[in-house]
Amino acid sequence: MRDVLPELLDWWRAGETVGVGTVVATFQSAPRPAGASMLVGPDDTAVGSVSGGCVEGAVYELAQEVVAEGTPVLERYGVSDDDAFAVGLTCGGILDVYVEKVSRETFPELEEVAADIEAGRPVALATVIEHPDPAWLGRRLVVRPGEPTGQSLGSARADDAVHDDALGLLASGHNATLTYGPDGERRGEGMRVFVWAFAPKPRMLVFGAIDFAAAVARVGSFLGYHVTVCDARPVFATTSRFPEADEVVVDWPHRFLQAERDAGRIDPRTVIAVLTHDPKFDVPLLEVALRLPDVAYVGAMGSRRTHDDRLARLREAGVSEEELARLSSPIGLDLGARTPEETAISIAAEIIAGRWGGSGERLMTTDGRIHRDLG
Repeated sequence: MRDVLPELLDWWRAGETVGVGTVVATFQSAPRPAGASMLVGPDDTAVGSVSGGCVEGAVYELAQEVVAEGTPVLERYGVSDDDAFAVGLTCGGILDVYVEKVSRETFPELEEVAADIEAGRPVALATVIEHPDPAWLGRRLVVRPGEPTGQSLGSARADDAVHDDALGLLASGHNATLTYGPDGERRGEGMRVFVWAFAPKPRMLVFGAIDFAAAVARVGSFLGYHVTVCDARPVFATTSRFPEADEVVVDWPHRFLQAERDAGRIDPRTVIAVLTHDPKFDVPLLEVALRLPDVAYVGAMGSRRTHDDRLARLREAGVSEEELARLSSPIGLDLGARTPEETAISIAAEIIAGRWGGSGERLMTTDGRIHRDLG
């Protein structure tokens, strides 16, 4: 929903009714992740995508019907690969798409939710997408850390279960469809609830104000990270040299990272790229980075010789072999990259492969599913 939120909010403010189709579950090689949304506006304009073009036509027509009739619909799209082209789902994946109508009447909280998302405040939106009692369909909880919802899905038991689970998804930044019994029983079936977890952007911390860092910042921003570039040298660490970075910090790298850790601003989605390849900067920095309890990625730039020297210095500083095993060095995948831009792509590719469990091999040499589930 995040990508189509500006258009949705404009129509909502104008008092219009919009058909909204959202991917709530995917199986096999589905082209778009859970949370991807498509709008059908009051002028029949289509905005966004649920399948990269495969089943947009069918969802478009269904959204028009839902707006006209008012009842939400949960539809599954997907057949075998041999037959997929005939119905438009050429990848052979399976999508569950929830289609609803959105207006001031059906979603009065939208503007407040949009304000939270825009400000980077964590907020989750839990919607009942399947239930044996049709009256429950479309009911929502807006979940914010430390706040009661002020709403109800239909029972206190269901409210408590969904609220707690939505907070868990919000902490990890994942969207998901959750299954409960009709009254919120955790071991039951019958009610499915889709949770959009609008967490703040994941962080990319880039250390070393060099030309490679500028390219990494550009790619990181493109991938949706909140990018920070840090260097102790004020003449190099300037916003004019790093316009794509969200912030540029002048500080000793290890001191900045330790302060961010102490302030609780490092989480399991954080990625760290150490591009300084200077022992006086990167050794104390990596001492801190490799001892962080849970980050997504720590990579360090340098030649094979620099890497060996760095490992020796880190061992002398007391970094354990288990901690050293978390270090991706030399940084990036073997793409044959030479320029800063090519190197940034190789670093981003390694980060993506680590996130989704990819091998980094050419797809033409591998078998099995292309898209992996998030572990």
